[in-house]
Amino acid sequence: MKTLIATTAVLMALAGPVLAQTPPQDAVRNLNTGVSAGTLPNSFDAPVATPVRAAPAPLPAAAEAAQSAPSSPAVIAATEVALKATIAAGQSGTLNYAEMTDDLATQVRPRAATLTPIIQGFGALKSVEHRGRENGAELFLVTFDKAVTQWIVGLNAQNKIAVLLFRPAPAA
Repeated sequence: MKTLIATTAVLMALAGPVLAQTPPQDAVRNLNTGVSAGTLPNSFDAPVATPVRAAPAPLPAAAEAAQSAPSSPAVIAATEVALKATIAAGQSGTLNYAEMTDDLATQVRPRAATLTPIIQGFGALKSVEHRGRENGAELFLVTFDKAVTQWIVGLNAQNKIAVLLFRPAPAA
């Protein structure tokens, strides 16, 4: 036990000077030029000013109401039709980009080789149940032969899919 205490005391005595090192006096001290490998500001000599960030602007009342308001039955029905068509296209191996907005299609195309086998692996579609809204889009519980998933789908004014996300459903 005495050896352990003595060894610890020696190591701490040696570590003290290492931990208390100061940067060379000729080091450049301009902290506003970005990150430099191996140089950290010494906040005791020259405190770094914390940038003041503006609070995010609140949503306009109409947009906030649209995010939380229940969808009309017509919107839910149109979204469900689009979802079922997207699932059928994915299971056939060919996603229908014409049903998506240009932005979404651009994001999905490079991932198609990964997405279609996943959708095909879910097995046959059993049921689609609307479960509410999430972040302004419709939330569906979709049950397949081999998986239970959640899909978030949002349509734009032209009834094209602008939001598309699927994930495993949380355990019941």
